[in-house]
Amino acid sequence: MSEILSELSTAVIEGNLDDIVDLTEDALDEDFSAQDILDKGLMPGMDHVGVEFKAGNMFVPEVLRSARAMQSSMELIRPMLIASGVKMVGKVLLGTVKGDLHDIGKNLVKIMMEGKGMNVVDLGIDVAPEKFVEAAKENNAQVIACSALLTTTMTEMENVVKALVEAGIRDKLTIMVGGAPVTQSFCDSIGADRYAPDAASAADEAIAACAS
Repeated sequence: MSEILSELSTAVIEGNLDDIVDLTEDALDEDFSAQDILDKGLMPGMDHVGVEFKAGNMFVPEVLRSARAMQSSMELIRPMLIASGVKMVGKVLLGTVKGDLHDIGKNLVKIMMEGKGMNVVDLGIDVAPEKFVEAAKENNAQVIACSALLTTTMTEMENVVKALVEAGIRDKLTIMVGGAPVTQSFCDSIGADRYAPDAASAADEAIAACAS
């Protein structure tokens, strides 16, 4: 890896907002493509953040700083990526289920997925099953990722599965579930496809789902 791309990775890991824009501009001046900046600079940095977060060596505030740094760089290169016709790894619909207003976990999942090159459509909080269905039809997504923090709302995940079945599009999508009270056995019991215990794992599961 070139020195400038290595410095970009380090800036992401350290959440260095002061330097990352300048480093991105320097990389562009040195004729690195937007794709190289993403694939060989920003994404390796976020991969490292994901590994450290999963291991308990980084915490939510640090991950958020890393995400802000990456987004600052992405704002510069996103138009170039679009213009060059670069395809994202896959498209994910993400939302906290109906009745649940928690979004920190969901937002971390979004950060990790975007750091892996996923195109994430964030539906927000308190998302009804019908809204997941509607968004799935509109966005041609491969994955629906449902988040819940409460035992009283996690049952809505089953309603999402049922709504997709009734709409006749269940087999076209991978349904992922996660959140504090959610388990693999719950995932299996409601007919969802994949369970992720944390944000970094959710990104890995989404990548695997899009590749399969």
